[in-house]
Amino acid sequence: MTPHQPQTHEDRPALLIGLGLAGLLGSLALVAGTLLGPFFVPNYDWVADTISDMAAGEGEIVMDVALYLYAASLIALSLGAAHLHLGQFGWSGGLFILVILALVVTLVGVRNEYGDGDNEGIVIHIYLVYAMGALYAVGPWLMADGAGRISTLYFWIFRIAAIAWAVAAPIFFVLPTTYDGLWERILGLITLGWTIPLAWLLFQQGRARAKSGGLRRPA
Repeated sequence: MTPHQPQTHEDRPALLIGLGLAGLLGSLALVAGTLLGPFFVPNYDWVADTISDMAAGEGEIVMDVALYLYAASLIALSLGAAHLHLGQFGWSGGLFILVILALVVTLVGVRNEYGDGDNEGIVIHIYLVYAMGALYAVGPWLMADGAGRISTLYFWIFRIAAIAWAVAAPIFFVLPTTYDGLWERILGLITLGWTIPLAWLLFQQGRARAKSGGLRRPA
């Protein structure tokens, strides 16, 4: 009798499928929270008030839960990216950025330093915003080459998401407060231009492995 041979990482299609679905659902949870949150905040203005305004004060639980689910989905995407490693430095850098972003998003939800005029103690919200500003530009750019090994479409989606964010994010800081809420929603959609395609890539590759008995990695 031959000894039992443990499965290798190549034999875990269900893991990729599950992590891809988690990444997709977490991104959709962020959308749902953004759409539903205003109904729980009195006198909320979709154009002038930011997403952060929903996550502090009355009705904050809706947006906070959405942020936590989104942070969990970023962790799922990083785990999936590590399992299906499609590059060298760039892909590794991208999956670490996903982990850092999950921490940043969680801190944004936990600290509640926005939308309520809080200026007591050490206020770190603006630094978290700066961190997201850098990470959402660098992350998809680094992972584009690896994703391009699956399809050139993924390469261009990731690169366009990075460029669009790098161009649009700084504009937020110079907009009048009467319009910054609308612009922040546009920025949120741009971030999903990275996370949702990445989630779909993981899900599709998991299905391909399940059907073929193992992923045929690109040369």
